[in-house]
Amino acid sequence: MKKIKKFLLGRATVMLLGVMLQLGWILLFIQRYSMRYSFIGTLIDIVALYIALVIVNKNSNPSYKIIWMVVILAVPLVGVLFYFVFGRAKLVRPTRKRMEAINRQMEQEFPQNEGILEKLCQEDKSVYRQSKYVRDWAKFPVYENTATKYYTRGEEIFPDMLAALEEAEHFIFMEFFIVEEGQMFGRILDILKRKAAEGVDVRFIYDDFGCVTTLPTKYYETMQKMGIKCVRFNPLYPVMSVLMNNRDHRKILVVDGKVGFTGGINLADEYINKVVRFGYWKDTGIRLEGEGVWSFTIMFLEMWCYINRSMEADLSQFRPEKYQTMPFTADGYVQPYADSPLDSETTGENIYMNMINRAKDYVYIFTPYLIPDNEMIKALQNAAKSGVDVRIVMPGIPDKKIVFWVSQSYYEPLIECGVRIYQFTPGFLHAKCFVSDDVVATVGSINMDYRSLYLHFECGVWMYQSSAVRSVKEDMLQTMAESEEINMEFCHKRPAVVRPFLGVVRLFAPLM
Repeated sequence: MKKIKKFLLGRATVMLLGVMLQLGWILLFIQRYSMRYSFIGTLIDIVALYIALVIVNKNSNPSYKIIWMVVILAVPLVGVLFYFVFGRAKLVRPTRKRMEAINRQMEQEFPQNEGILEKLCQEDKSVYRQSKYVRDWAKFPVYENTATKYYTRGEEIFPDMLAALEEAEHFIFMEFFIVEEGQMFGRILDILKRKAAEGVDVRFIYDDFGCVTTLPTKYYETMQKMGIKCVRFNPLYPVMSVLMNNRDHRKILVVDGKVGFTGGINLADEYINKVVRFGYWKDTGIRLEGEGVWSFTIMFLEMWCYINRSMEADLSQFRPEKYQTMPFTADGYVQPYADSPLDSETTGENIYMNMINRAKDYVYIFTPYLIPDNEMIKALQNAAKSGVDVRIVMPGIPDKKIVFWVSQSYYEPLIECGVRIYQFTPGFLHAKCFVSDDVVATVGSINMDYRSLYLHFECGVWMYQSSAVRSVKEDMLQTMAESEEINMEFCHKRPAVVRPFLGVVRLFAPLM
């Protein structure tokens, strides 16, 4: 009863009601006058047709374009309104220009060591091509002299996060999509308060949409009173706004510029299994120590400067070598990267596609959601048809049932081509990892769905010949052993009446 009351009186309900009331008022207003003045209905049809033509000519995913065209042309008034609020992938122009200016300035702070790229080219030209794509199009360099450590679950990464925070002497940067008061965040917050009181520069970013049901309104002010410099990305108001469509889905922790963490793990108790939601919660993470952490520092500072509308005066104080007295450990090659809805470059998806298309022996995948576009489906199918061992591990217990059903609707066409699919029997798998051929892996925050690949700010780490690559593969195989392999019989078990429903829902998959 308390949970129901909390939901009904919560921020999410207020936001939803506010937006729905505005949409309803606009619809009624236009409908009323269109009945009185016939030319208004004609004008709406013309606007809908114009927008549909604009969408056709956009450089974006075909599936995303098709569904919006269907909605807009079928129900012009509703379709146009919903498209302006939820359909535009990019930020509005002034906001986009501000962030692009910050990005251009930050790009100058990490030029690529060409010697590393040449060395990589000599070792493996196919891998070099993957790395070069990230450098040339995402603008993030590849590094050596960076140690890696992979974590198979939240309970493993959490003690190391606490230890790193305890060792902070100069600055702490944290950026997370979901933050919830509880044991996990409580212990972190205690350290952050103490470190801020000791003079450490503590900065914290959380996504307001991601925390709409987990944190009180203006929680950033509460943290600021503790001495923590805290801001929220994309503040939510009960008004219609295109900014609602873009979220900061990244998970970043940087300590003193030399230690960094990322992965799928948010700051809530289910991520370390202190509370049970959807069975056992499996997630993964990666720790970097060394030169590669600089890219995560820049990612954080870009977002920080954007939100605060100001540039950082002295970036040199955050460099990895600033406070490191001993040489960094070399552990293969690492290339942290970010993905942004600002441009037409789908970095996260292209990194995944490159790994699939260039795999020689196998590619194993962890993903909580499987809502790929046509290009990704074809890549997975063609790799399997070519004899590559393609395996995907999904949750056994879903967190969002409709999304889970849509994900399952892709099982049959993939299994038909030889892709092996598993469901993690103990519970919910929230990890986002790829590993291929014992040499290449990526760990990050990017799901295999439209929102992660096209609409969210995301991040990850691409690795070659790092010790973490072997750890990712071992974790994949161990998790598969705990999972149920899905076969065609499972796909055919669905009642005949369910299949048409899934077909309709799948049509709207790009909007989920």
